[in-house]
Amino acid sequence: MKKDIHPKNYRLVVFKDMSNEQTFMSRSTINTKDTIVWEDGKEYPLVKLEISSTSHPFYTGKMKLVDSAGRVDKFNNKYKKFFEKKEK
Repeated sequence: MKKDIHPKNYRLVVFKDMSNEQTFMSRSTINTKDTIVWEDGKEYPLVKLEISSTSHPFYTGKMKLVDSAGRVDKFNNKYKKFFEKKEK
């Protein structure tokens, strides 16, 4: 293995899934400006996630549609005429 290619500034960081408010702590080198007070009363850097294993349909087994800015509706409206032809 090559020497000195891995970062040395690992620290405890809290990750928060914004879709279901679940949090977990792990070691990371990610930079962030946000902080949070963890269960032990100490303040840690906070990384906000859109989706994690606690909300992803593959891990939960539940299909949850996350529609940001009406993308699904925009797609359906754009290709509506193709869907109508197939139904006839």
